[in-house]
Amino acid sequence: MDLTVVAYVIYLLISVALTIWVARTLSRNGKVFLADVLHGNEKLADAVNHLLVVGFYLVNLGFVTLYLKNSEEVTDARGLFDALSVKVGVVLLVLGVMHLGNVYVLNRIRRRGMMERQHTPPVAPQGWTPPGPGPWTAPAGKA
Repeated sequence: MDLTVVAYVIYLLISVALTIWVARTLSRNGKVFLADVLHGNEKLADAVNHLLVVGFYLVNLGFVTLYLKNSEEVTDARGLFDALSVKVGVVLLVLGVMHLGNVYVLNRIRRRGMMERQHTPPVAPQGWTPPGPGPWTAPAGKA
């Protein structure tokens, strides 16, 4: 078997496994964060979380597939490790950038929600009456 094909198989196994591991980790730990961002709406948080995971898989596995082709033929063990280190390293960087992008966007949404909650009074004014006669009321003019 050609070592280039071995490099492809190993690259795919490592990249797909890493993508699945990162997606599951982000999904599991992101549910709490999404619930906070979406004001405790658990069903919506689960739906958004699922959509984010599907998008994560599509983008990353699409990149892994497109990045599969190696420009040089692998002829020895050293070439195999060189090719794998570059390819897996780039996949890890892409996974990290995708993760940071998701966290950044969700944090912006969370901050906006927190700012809206701070501007909303906790209780609507109740039983308010207009000022009546008192020490600070201007004297009524004589007609």
